[in-house]
This record gives sequence, C-alpha cells and structure tokens, in this order.
Amino acid sequence: MSKVTLDLAWQTDPAWAEYIVAHFDAFLVDHANCERKASALAMSFVVKYADRTPIIQPLIDLAREELAHFDQVYRLMVARGLTIGDDTPDPYVNALLGLCRHGKAQRYVDRMLTASIVETRGAERFRLIHEALGEPHLKAFYRDLWASEAKHGNLFVQLLLLDLPAEEVYGRLGELVQAEARIAAALPWRPSLH
Repeated sequence: MSKVTLDLAWQTDPAWAEYIVAHFDAFLVDHANCERKASALAMSFVVKYADRTPIIQPLIDLAREELAHFDQVYRLMVARGLTIGDDTPDPYVNALLGLCRHGKAQRYVDRMLTASIVETRGAERFRLIHEALGEPHLKAFYRDLWASEAKHGNLFVQLLLLDLPAEEVYGRLGELVQAEARIAAALPWRPSLH
C-alpha cells in the first residue's frame, strides 16, 4: 500500500476564511451541525456495513471523536449565547452524494470516498480558519480540528484499502476529487464549512 492520503484538486481562496471570521457565530451553528452529522454518518456506516468487520471499530472510534467535536463546538456556542439552529440542507454534500453510484458494492466505495473528501475539505478549511482567527483559544481549537480532520480523510481511504485493490480505490477517488473541485469552486460563500 503506497498511498493513503487524499489530495484536493482545487484549493479554497484564503479570503473565504476572512468571510467566515466576519460571520463567525453563524458559522459555529453550521459547524456544530457538521460535527453532529459526521458522528451520525460514521455510525450509519457501522449499521449499513456491519458485515465488513475490519471497518467497524475504526468507525465507532471516529463517531466518538466527531461527537466529542460536536460537544466542543456546542460549548463554544453556549459561551457565545448561541443555540443549535435548524439543520439546513448542505448543497456541497448533496452534490457529492449525487455522484454516488447505486450498486451495493459501488455505493459502498463511493460513500466512503465522498466521506473522505468531505473530511479532507474540512481539514483544508479548518487550517484557513485557524490562520485567520486572532483569539488564541479559538486559533488552537481550529488547529487541533485541522489535524484531526486530515486523519479522518485518510481513514476512509485506508479502510477501503483493507479489502479492495488500490487501483479501484484510487481510480474512483481521482474521478470524485475532480468532480468535487468543480462543485466546491462553483458554490457561493456562506457562513458554513462547505
């Protein structure tokens, strides 16, 4: 296994982070929802792919970590007088999910790879937020999230490589990364992670 990392084909404009800092309270509400959904997604994979025993424990661990991130973001929200908002559709994630094939084996690959891409994009954007923030506590928090999300992006690829040929995994990953670049580049900025 020579490669276990994912490289994005399009980079977010660093000015995006300045926009996020200017709308930080709204961003926090979205961020909390993203962490909650990431935890739920990991557990849905555990249920849906229970026959794939080697991926179960890593996904349970991931769900716990994402839930801990949700808790941390929620505490930041409470400290700022914010409450959990309505969960609005995420056009970025929905566009990626629209790329997933429908056969059982193909859908498994595509869902794992889209999860990898979402986590990798999150890592890239958390790095930008870390660099744009001035408050030391928040800066450190987003630095830690950046490192964590980068590992999560690699995790889904590593789990696929446990039982699938690297050519299959990386071939499809390359296609999805190119499509994700077009999706991410076309979306307007909003106070959200995606």
